[in-house]
Amino acid sequence: GEICAFKIHGQEMPFEAVVLNKTSGEGRLRAKSPIDCELQKEYTFIIQAYDCGSGLGGTNWKKSHKAVVHIQVKDVNEFSPTFKESVYKATVTEGKIYDSILQVEAIDEDCSPQYSQICNYEIVTTDVPFAIDRNGNIRNTEKLNYDKQHQYEIMVTAFDCGQKHAKEDVLVRVNVKPVCKPGWQDWNKRIEYKPGSGSIPLFPSIHLETCDGPVSSIHTTIELQTNYIGKGCDRETYSEESLQKLCGASSGAIDLLPSPSATTNWTAGLLMDNNDMIFKFDGKQGAKIPDGIVPKNLTDQFTITLWMKHGPSPGLRAEKETILCNSDKTEMNRHHYALYVHNCRLVFLLRKDFDQADTFRPAEFHWKLDQICDKEWHYYVVNVEFPVVTLYMDGTTYEPYLVTNDWPIHPSHIAMQLTVGACWQGGEVTKPRFAQYFHGSLASLTIRPGKIESQKVISCLQACKEGLDINSLESLGQGVKYHFNPSQSVLVMEGDDIENINQALRKVSYINSRQFPTAGVRRLKVSSKVQCFGEDVCISIPDIDAYVMVFQANEPKITISGMDHFARPAAQFETERGVILLPDIRIVSTVTKMEHPVDLKERDKANKPVVLEETLHNLDFCDILVIGTELDPERECLELDHVELQGKHLHATNSTAGYSIYGVDSMRNYEQVLRQIRYRNWYTAATFDRKFRVKCSELNGRYTSNEFNLEVNILHSSNSNFMDHVNHMIVEPQFLQSVHHPEGSISDVHNSVVPSVATVVIIICVSILIFIVTLGIYRIRTAHQHSSADSEGSKENEMDWDDSALTITVNPMEKYEKPHQPEEESEEEDVEDEEEDTTSAESDESEEEEEEEVIVQKGDKRNATRQEQLEWDDSTLPY
Repeated sequence: GEICAFKIHGQEMPFEAVVLNKTSGEGRLRAKSPIDCELQKEYTFIIQAYDCGSGLGGTNWKKSHKAVVHIQVKDVNEFSPTFKESVYKATVTEGKIYDSILQVEAIDEDCSPQYSQICNYEIVTTDVPFAIDRNGNIRNTEKLNYDKQHQYEIMVTAFDCGQKHAKEDVLVRVNVKPVCKPGWQDWNKRIEYKPGSGSIPLFPSIHLETCDGPVSSIHTTIELQTNYIGKGCDRETYSEESLQKLCGASSGAIDLLPSPSATTNWTAGLLMDNNDMIFKFDGKQGAKIPDGIVPKNLTDQFTITLWMKHGPSPGLRAEKETILCNSDKTEMNRHHYALYVHNCRLVFLLRKDFDQADTFRPAEFHWKLDQICDKEWHYYVVNVEFPVVTLYMDGTTYEPYLVTNDWPIHPSHIAMQLTVGACWQGGEVTKPRFAQYFHGSLASLTIRPGKIESQKVISCLQACKEGLDINSLESLGQGVKYHFNPSQSVLVMEGDDIENINQALRKVSYINSRQFPTAGVRRLKVSSKVQCFGEDVCISIPDIDAYVMVFQANEPKITISGMDHFARPAAQFETERGVILLPDIRIVSTVTKMEHPVDLKERDKANKPVVLEETLHNLDFCDILVIGTELDPERECLELDHVELQGKHLHATNSTAGYSIYGVDSMRNYEQVLRQIRYRNWYTAATFDRKFRVKCSELNGRYTSNEFNLEVNILHSSNSNFMDHVNHMIVEPQFLQSVHHPEGSISDVHNSVVPSVATVVIIICVSILIFIVTLGIYRIRTAHQHSSADSEGSKENEMDWDDSALTITVNPMEKYEKPHQPEEESEEEDVEDEEEDTTSAESDESEEEEEEEVIVQKGDKRNATRQEQLEWDDSTLPY
């Protein structure tokens, strides 16, 4: 009647049943080993109960019916969620809102639905424009911008339904792709240009993105905008005369707007730009050209050239704006010829004088051009071959659209007034005045009577030193057409193959051939038009706005050097050829360059190494100025054989103030000419020294040389010149007293003045000179006989010159040492020889002494003292 056991039927069940109370039959079911839900969620098996009736063997015991046991394992949240991927990636296009960019997925190894299901996802990274839903779908909350951020990296975590989060967050990388925009790609906004670089490509890596559009042809315009630099671009700032000569223009051009100077003062009151010789007219100023500058009656052939920048005329009723006007000076207001702007038209007026034929003649020529009022620089040339007048603008020919005839002007004897910037109204009732003022800028206004200019010269005169260029034209291919404007500031390309256009645009370059270009920015604009196959609306390509940054050139330092102090006998100055002033002048130009150290440690040092490099460039003038009193044309001059200028772009002008050589030419040519300039003085008695200053310039004074000073001393040997020279030395009063008392002892005189040998010699010489003059011809002959015996000794003992102070005194006694002169020579001839500046004896003497020259360098001159005078060998002097 008792229950002895419970038995479980099943294979390797991890359970056992034990009897707790045999009488009541109560038992307990328990696990023999740990139960893991993740291995097995539930168990089902059969259990039977056995009584105790058949003994311990249990062979004959009674068993109960079979009962089915069903066990379910309850889950524990022991596992965290894990993501299926280590990194998630996605790419989106900018400017779009996505419902789902990508989906992340996590799993949990727990066995129960509660703990194994992922209930939520969360973005850990803060401040990102993304959101995630409970299914792991990530979307963007705002439109993304490629320019703002190319890529986003966000961290995401997951939660199971038991709120246990993933041990490791997962990285989600979202790349932003720019929306395909048609346009030029891979170009730089700033292009740097160093002077002397030649031609540099502007867009070496550029290509066109068409977003797979069906493009059939492309038309591209590249424009270099330089209208704000000088005369519309980088042009040499030489004078108009120099430019005319460089371009081979026929001579005779008259510059009506020269730089103000003493001789060209009519432009002094006008407004000017710095360095570029550009004149601004604000509607209030005009300039009168003096009489005699331009011939009164121009022939049937002449040329007017000018640079002009002009905008639309101010006011509702636009008046005439005068560029050049030749009108009556008094009484009447007749305009004989004029060039003016009226309502954005250029008008040239030419009224012929009355002659036998009283007929209608062409008098007004009108041109209507947009460029006249576009506020940019243009080069205008008016070629007159009456009755035909042709206009060249920027090198292109334009015929007048309107020619008006008029009667000839009746003859009168009224003087005419030529003006620039306004017209002179000489017949005004109240007071003659200027009228019809010009508003704008003018430069290089010239008139050339009797000649018209050739197309080649006109092109050269308006040529720009900077512009666009194409490297290797032959590699452009047949499929690309291109065209430059005359100044090469605009390039147009056209082709039907995009890759060919890409290659062509990569070859477009900027070039500046000026050695010292104007520094600053040059704007670049590239505009493109595209045609598509069978499309009414085609893609539009944005313009490129870039700029070229031209750096400042290393400024040249022009240095003039050579012998700066010399002395020659007066006879040489009096010859027909005179004395060459600058026999060894040298002009050198150097630039200072900073050497960039390669070593990073050296970069920190304050003193970077500096390199001096010699550079060759042109000069445009060199002046030799006279320091002190101007030259006296009655007795002295500077001379140059004009044959020296042949084959060079040089001119020369001479005046009492000095000598000027001008024109654009090399430093070597300037040296050659300067070395041939001679100084003549055919009356040297009044001159003891002359000082000159040499100064040279490049680019109309933009770069100037040092001031090279030269001192020339004239060595005198005649008595009168010697006395003048003593006075020239500004001798002290004590010295003058001692001259009038030659009987005083030499030692006393020496102590009373400057204690030097030279002073003693001077006193002795002057004493002897006065003594000779007083006693007459007899005393002279006595002195001659006395000194002839010692003359050879004195010649062997040459003068010991002191180069420092250059106070030169010649032994007056040598004047009379004439061993070859016959004794029968008359007394009158002797007296004449004594008074003349140059004698045969002096010439012989200078030959015997091999025309000894004294050259003093600046360094020696500074260190000298006044006490170091000439030292004479006075042993041979008879006194």
